[in-house]
Amino acid sequence: MKRLLSWVVLVPLTILSTAQQFPTGKSLIEKVDKNMSANTRISLSRMEITTSRGNRTLEAKTWTEGDEKSFTEYLAPAREKGTKMLKTDEQLWIFSPSTDRVIQISGHMLRQSVMGSDLSYEDMMNDTPLLEQYAATVDAVEIRDGRNCWVVTLTAVKPDVGYYMQKMWIDQERYIPLQIEMYSKSGKLLKKIEMTDVKRIQGRWFPMTMVYRDMLKKGGGTRMTFLELQLDAALPDGIFTKSSLR
Repeated sequence: MKRLLSWVVLVPLTILSTAQQFPTGKSLIEKVDKNMSANTRISLSRMEITTSRGNRTLEAKTWTEGDEKSFTEYLAPAREKGTKMLKTDEQLWIFSPSTDRVIQISGHMLRQSVMGSDLSYEDMMNDTPLLEQYAATVDAVEIRDGRNCWVVTLTAVKPDVGYYMQKMWIDQERYIPLQIEMYSKSGKLLKKIEMTDVKRIQGRWFPMTMVYRDMLKKGGGTRMTFLELQLDAALPDGIFTKSSLR
């Protein structure tokens, strides 16, 4: 009986000790941001979109500065070649070569799909550091893709965020999210991102493949693969001006 009582007492103490060893959510998200963020970024990417009506593949080159400026030019297929997108602060413009027009995307249009993918314009616009939008708590430890991960819940602290809650599985060694789930305020799962092919690039870890799934639509998701990636690279002069759209 004494041995049983000792075990009963020991288990809660062990659980409490393990919980106390959890890092804070804030410290984990800071490490994720530091790992994946860069002053500037130049990337060549392939986007493979699988829908109920078929498959599409696009290639694009993107120049990014911080979390406020980005410029993307689509290179393929021929139908989309020459389409350009410019983001500065909270504004987004798109140039379509087929119409030879520049239009601004705003309001409810930001929730529309980008090129028929599982990403919305709002998803592409939102590069604000997570800790400016969410409070983070560490809930558990789980294995994801064979790696030990911290399970972190992010709850919105601002009313204008795209997703009220996010759940992340963060690699304990590399501080990269291997999976992210986005939820509405009602608790409905809206989108899911899976990150794989993590590589060491210029002293930091980065997932070279990301699969996005809009849980409210049919289809096999959108696979984004980085074919080339440069961090903290020099950018062309004037790339983030509306004149670069034409």
